Amino acid sequence: MQNKPVALVTGANKGIGLQIAKDLAGHGFTVLVGSRNLENGETAAKNIGADACALQLDVTNQASIAAAAEQICSRFGRLDVLVNNAGISHAGKPGRTLEEVGNSGRPSVASLDEVRAVFETNVFGVIAVTQAMLPLLLKASAGRIVNVSSGAGSLTLNADTTNPHRPMFGAAYSPSKTALNAITLAFAIELEPTGIKVNAVCPGFTSTDLNNFEGTGTVEQAASQPVRLALLDENGPTGTFSNESRLLPW
Repeated sequence: MQNKPVALVTGANKGIGLQIAKDLAGHGFTVLVGSRNLENGETAAKNIGADACALQLDVTNQASIAAAAEQICSRFGRLDVLVNNAGISHAGKPGRTLEEVGNSGRPSVASLDEVRAVFETNVFGVIAVTQAMLPLLLKASAGRIVNVSSGAGSLTLNADTTNPHRPMFGAAYSPSKTALNAITLAFAIELEPTGIKVNAVCPGFTSTDLNNFEGTGTVEQAASQPVRLALLDENGPTGTFSNESRLLPW
């Protein structure tokens, strides 16, 4: 297994993350299924097949992140691909509709505790995991980092008054993805001399529990773009934000 490229996907026990893990396994990777709950991760890994194994990883817990990095180091000695997929849309009661989440996230009424919780996973978690995995990525011949973002975080798109999704730009989820995009660019700039490529990607409005399954796209469609960026060759871009059809404005 150590001779195969190794990929870590955070939040990979369900939804888009699970499909990304399946697809990378299909491309010959040993895939580490990052999951807050190890049992859920083990179930997902069995669903993927022999080339997947579960890894307990809570992106909001520094001890969990450090332990995961140590396990990868001792078992594989390197990491070829990191997909920062784990994310939350809100920190309130599960099962809320998009309309309810949008209303509660309006800047005038948003709970600061909820805003902090969303940023803890979507922004600070990505920084913490990337920092911890960076020594392992530097040991790979061609390290790749893919951050799963959203067009909802594009300031340019949301400043456009003709954008029908503009009213959903609240104080928590959308700004967390704006910040994630900035972090993506910051890592890309710093790591450019190393050859590690860092890109952000919007998987589209996908039907997952992130949006109470109100999305219109499939996880198969959503996973295709993160996987594309994970497989970039040496001529591929770094420091970009894109979806299935084009480069997106920051």
